[in-house]
Amino acid sequence: MEYVSRVPRPPLDGLIDDLYYLAGTPPYARLTLPPSPAALLIVNLGAPFHIRGGTDIETAEYADGCVITTPTRAWDFGYPLPTRSVGVHFKPWGLAPFLPMPAAELCDRPVTVEQVWGRLATAELRDRLATADGPDEMLTLLEAELMRRLCETPGLALVRHTSGVIAATNGAVPVGDLSEAAGVSTTHLAQRFKDLIGVTPKRLARSHRFAATVLAINPAEPIDWGELAVGAGYFDQAHFGHEFREFTGLTPTRYIEVRRRFLREHPGHTLDNWPLPAD
Repeated sequence: MEYVSRVPRPPLDGLIDDLYYLAGTPPYARLTLPPSPAALLIVNLGAPFHIRGGTDIETAEYADGCVITTPTRAWDFGYPLPTRSVGVHFKPWGLAPFLPMPAAELCDRPVTVEQVWGRLATAELRDRLATADGPDEMLTLLEAELMRRLCETPGLALVRHTSGVIAATNGAVPVGDLSEAAGVSTTHLAQRFKDLIGVTPKRLARSHRFAATVLAINPAEPIDWGELAVGAGYFDQAHFGHEFREFTGLTPTRYIEVRRRFLREHPGHTLDNWPLPAD
């Protein structure tokens, strides 16, 4: 697969980790994506995606792409074969200035790009991207569209600063300390987070701790789960296991088995980091 990525220019770089282009044949028809403290927008330029997100039982079709706020549980992503798309990896708060609704309304409920930006605007953007001269021009067009849509967002500075503290500590900061340092009540802070990120500060902190712990695992080496759990700040191994199942639907041992399958079958693949085979 071809993967091209770049960080956008200011002020978008304060909202976005990177813009990317992805094309080719994915390693598996379906992938499971564990939740991470981030939001995502994908503009699809090929056949429809098929996504089962959050608590949804049924898989839904997404022709124009999808918009996903910070998830609280794993979701299944079915790629067309081959696939072609451009996307945005947002920081947890970064999607809010581009949404016409509170982020909490989309929590664990992936929606199409059309549902967020409208049918005509989405169709025009997809047409311009599809006829662009290569990945670099496509990412330039996407960046320009985001700049055009960037809006002032009340409460963004508060949420951005507080989220930064959570990220810097990998979620190991009491929520009470966050609200006290910000000079607001815990209720006000929680509501701002739900409006702009989709989850509360406590839930975001849990996501950061889980993601930091799992991404630090080397699946090719033996793992001491008890030591890992305590080192990450979990009460004990049982607490870690419960958190793991809640976030992914898998036990830690099963997760490693699946990660090792990916390594074995597709060593060095572009997507080999966070996604898991789901077929």
